[in-house]
Amino acid sequence: MTPTYKVHWADVAENDMIGIIEYIAEDSLTNAVNVFEKIKKKATSLNQFPQRGRIVPELKDQGIILYRELIVTPWRIIYRISGKKVYVLTVVDSRQNVEDVLLKRLLEL
Repeated sequence: MTPTYKVHWADVAENDMIGIIEYIAEDSLTNAVNVFEKIKKKATSLNQFPQRGRIVPELKDQGIILYRELIVTPWRIIYRISGKKVYVLTVVDSRQNVEDVLLKRLLEL
């Protein structure tokens, strides 16, 4: 099946991945590589049917329906679709409060 969407990673999302992998690698390089491959595979799969991800519930409660997510337990891949492009915006630990993470990032801009 030919990909219909192009997946792009925001710098912030790439930095999230680096942080996740470095943290896991402190205990196990093998686990770090496995997690990296799982998250990248799931995100890359957005090149087909990116609408399958659910709207981020915390944002939906605020009336914001532009952002979707896929889960790779315990991480949440948050992205948005624009035309034929999918932008991976962040990868966050599901045990964190997404609203707090996003607010913090907005304040850092």
